[in-house]
Amino acid sequence: MLSTLFVINILLALVIIFLERRDPASTLAWIMVLFLVPGVGILLYMAFAQNIARQKIFKLYDNEEALMKTSSGNQSEAITLGEFQFDNKAGEKWKNLILLNQVHGMSFYTQNNEIEIFTDGHNKMNSLFTDIENATECINIEYFIIKRDILGDALLRKLIEKAKEGVKVRLLVDALGSWNINKHLVEKLQKAGGLYAEFFPTKWKVLNTKINYRNHRKLVIIDNWIGYIGGYNIAREYIGRKKKFGNWRDTHMRIKGDSVFDLNTRFLLDWRSASEEEVSVEEVFFTPETNEGNVGIQIVSSGPDTVNEEIKRGFLKMITTAKKNIYIQTPYFVPDEPILEVLKMAIQTGVDVRVMIPSIQDHLFVYWATYSYVSEIIDAGGKVYIYDDGFLHAKTMMVDGEVSTVGSANFDRRSFRLNFEANAFIYDEDETKKLEAIFEDDIRKSHLLTKELYEQRGIWIRIKEAVSRILSDIL
Repeated sequence: MLSTLFVINILLALVIIFLERRDPASTLAWIMVLFLVPGVGILLYMAFAQNIARQKIFKLYDNEEALMKTSSGNQSEAITLGEFQFDNKAGEKWKNLILLNQVHGMSFYTQNNEIEIFTDGHNKMNSLFTDIENATECINIEYFIIKRDILGDALLRKLIEKAKEGVKVRLLVDALGSWNINKHLVEKLQKAGGLYAEFFPTKWKVLNTKINYRNHRKLVIIDNWIGYIGGYNIAREYIGRKKKFGNWRDTHMRIKGDSVFDLNTRFLLDWRSASEEEVSVEEVFFTPETNEGNVGIQIVSSGPDTVNEEIKRGFLKMITTAKKNIYIQTPYFVPDEPILEVLKMAIQTGVDVRVMIPSIQDHLFVYWATYSYVSEIIDAGGKVYIYDDGFLHAKTMMVDGEVSTVGSANFDRRSFRLNFEANAFIYDEDETKKLEAIFEDDIRKSHLLTKELYEQRGIWIRIKEAVSRILSDIL
């Protein structure tokens, strides 16, 4: 038996090395797991390490792909030739970031948007429920987590009401993240005419080969006019009603403007992969321009279905272009080597780099891995703040008071490589400075993690950090 397992481990290790072509750190981590826990390691690899980049998860019809490529290509060409008319200075100054986001992701740049920033769960939920109540045509909702509790059930009941009124309701959830959604209310929603789908549901009771690849996006599009994107899910903890987390500090945005069409395109692609509805995304590509505001936005998505790591590349460009300051808020700080190195380089060239993480843990291994990596920021001369007023779940980065990003992507390897994520890249000085002001206000509710404080940790914590760091490539 043991000899058979050894042979299987050898063969699987060869597959990982020569066929999967993973990065060296991930390769070594998986080989270590295979040989440290024979048999169990094989099952873990089957469940957590399936390469889905070769699979066509989000299928585009020929006419849709042509339209997207033409639209994005024409805009890229105009920007490159200096023929594009920028409405604000931030967009023009950061045109190379715009072009980068267009290369692989075909992320269209819109500049007639109006945004509202939420940092309080009650305010975000009240706004969302009001917009749902006022919907007249369609409601498209996509969340990683919708729980069976006071908030999740309230949302489902509201959607049932709108479906009965004749509003087209589509609800997409991640099968794992929303495993305990109220199925009774879901059935009522379907009976009322609403549509429901789960992303990567379990097909086998024993083993789900896509369990490690989750749809982490949080998107709402109402009447193709109002959009939401950010970090809040739908559960009572997100409005501060779970003792373990206390006050829940997150960041979310309400958008009006042309970027809402891009949000809807992203949703419909996800929806089409998870549901049986043959809905066309062509109708939301070219809609007459709205005139809501003057904020420049790109909606950038990424996931394990490609090897491009679009959101991470956007982060890299923001960091390497920074001249003055970089503010980062994230619940999980587990960067890969390129991200970590450019942050260190920014610090060493005089850029004010500040990272804020929570004091409360919700994922044990990731928490200790985070502490291991922030120590390198401290050693390089950056500042690390520990948020003390509840749980910090915001996923934001602001650079030079000019460009910022808000979305579902954490500053960690899971968001870069394993999760399906969506972020808004914001090219606007006023809105970026608002986000920076929020960060600076959060500093007052935090304490500075100094080198001296970090070195005071005990031997057991040091061991947990070391183990978590080793496993960070496969967490």
